[in-house]
Order: sequence, then C-alpha cells, then structure tokens
Amino acid sequence: MSDLRTHAAEIAEQFSEHLDVDESDVEERLETLVDEYRVPVDEARRSVENSYLEEAGLERDEIGQGGNDEVRVADIDEDEQWIDVTAKVVDLWEPRSESIAQVGLLGDESGRTKFVAFETSDLPELEEGAAYHLGNVVTDEYQGDYSVKLNRTTTIEHLDEDIEVGDDAVTVEGALVDIQSGSGLIKRCPEDNCTRVLQNGRCSEHGDVEGEFDLRIKGVLDDGETVHEVILGRGVTEDLTGITLNEAQQMAKDALDTAVVVEEMREDLLGTYYRVSGPELGRYVLADEVERLTEPTDPEAVLIKARSI
Repeated sequence: MSDLRTHAAEIAEQFSEHLDVDESDVEERLETLVDEYRVPVDEARRSVENSYLEEAGLERDEIGQGGNDEVRVADIDEDEQWIDVTAKVVDLWEPRSESIAQVGLLGDESGRTKFVAFETSDLPELEEGAAYHLGNVVTDEYQGDYSVKLNRTTTIEHLDEDIEVGDDAVTVEGALVDIQSGSGLIKRCPEDNCTRVLQNGRCSEHGDVEGEFDLRIKGVLDDGETVHEVILGRGVTEDLTGITLNEAQQMAKDALDTAVVVEEMREDLLGTYYRVSGPELGRYVLADEVERLTEPTDPEAVLIKARSI
C-alpha cells in the first residue's frame, strides 16, 4: 500500500463514525495537494482532515488517529500527538471551569502528568488511586509543560492491578532572595483548558478577557552556589503566607491596588531559608511542599543581595 493510500485509509477510519467518507476520494484529495501543489504529505493530511472536521462540525480532539503508540508519561514530548497511556490516577482536584468534567494527575513508573477530561466527551469518571489503560488521548503543551486530554474517542479500561508511580520530584534549598513579577494576586484566563496569566487584562491567546483571581509566588532560592527558580501555586502559597485568596482580594480592594498583596509577601518571606520539593519543569521547580527552615544568620545581607539581582 502506497504512503498516500495508507494516510487515506487512516483518515477514512478517523471519520467513519461521523461522515460517509470514501477512501478513494480521500486519496484523490491527498494526491492533488501533494502531486499538483507540491504540499508536504503531513501538511496535506492536516488540510484534508481540517476539511472533514469542518464538514462534521467537530474539533480536532474529537477524532482519533488509530494505531497509537503506547507512551510512558515522562516520554511525552510532542504537542497534538495521539497516544495510549497506562497509568494510575494519582490525584484529582476541583475543575476551574464547568466545561471540564475531571482534572488531575496520572502517573506511571516514569513520572506524572496532568490530564483533563471535558464534559462534552461524556466519559466515565476516573477514580483516584485506580489504574487504567487509556486509549486515544491527545497530548497538549504549554510553556514546555506536557499534559494529556481525554476526548469522546478515548477508550477507558479499568485495570485490576496497582501501578507504582515513579517519583520525579526534586528537592532544593536556599534563601529566598527574590519574589519575581507575576507573583501575589494575579488573574488567569478563564477560557477552557487555559491557565495563562493575564497581562493588562489580556491573554496572549484569547485576547481581552475578564479573568479569574489566583494566588502564586514565583521565587528565587539561592544556596550560595546555585540559584533555583520555584513556583508556588495557590494552595502552597496560602499555607506559607497565611493569606487566603479571599483575603488577598479584600486587601487589594481596600488598597485599590493588587500590589499590596505581593509587597506583604515580600516583607514576610524574603531572607528566609526554605526547602522546596516538587517536579522540575523547564527551569522551574513546581512546589508540592515548602518547609520554612531557620532564619539566616545575616538576614540584611540576604536582602541586600536580593536588591542587587
């Protein structure tokens, strides 16, 4: 079977449940793009798929690819790839949007990755602590962080076994010498599956949006030899600072300025030594746990160093 015929067969199979697609017609479309217009095969395939998606009124994550590779979660390193995963549900948390049915962490022996399942997919709920074979999930990437999305074509097979989840966390220590911009009370994009922080009320992908409040700290730890950048999410930030999201919003409302929140955090946290544990993504350590250690012997010297960065 020729390369184009193979692509045509796979495309026809993808849309078989949604459209009456003739394999020979698909192959003819591909041949026109590749032979007459000199379009690369991968681009030709995407173009043909897009035309069928529009005809069927579907989104790309609502169709499957077929013949997926079984991939360990730590080996996910491409965007928009259709894969199969065998993993354990490590954690579930409350979705930020009504359009999301479930969100949490999947893990296998190689590590962990985030997953999202949407309400429109109408899938059975996954149980925390249970192991599953998930067929036909699609990968997603944001700022170097990979996750998987479950869709209406995803198959879910409950496994009567346990999966030992690998520990991909690192632990770093040092004095907190800087709290970077983008910390404190922030607003995130409210669009589905988008957690981008707004800049002047704009999301880099979705434009002007209302935004939803959140708390975080982007900090710099210095152990005297190495500098580590860390990100503390809302839960860890609330535990460390004693400031809840609601309290932070009230502080900003009273002062008519969101900057008062991060300024109070700086006053309380800078110059103190911490131990931070969590997964390392890119140049950041994402804090799952933060332990406040002893005060530095010379706090003023640490603060002077912070001002010099």
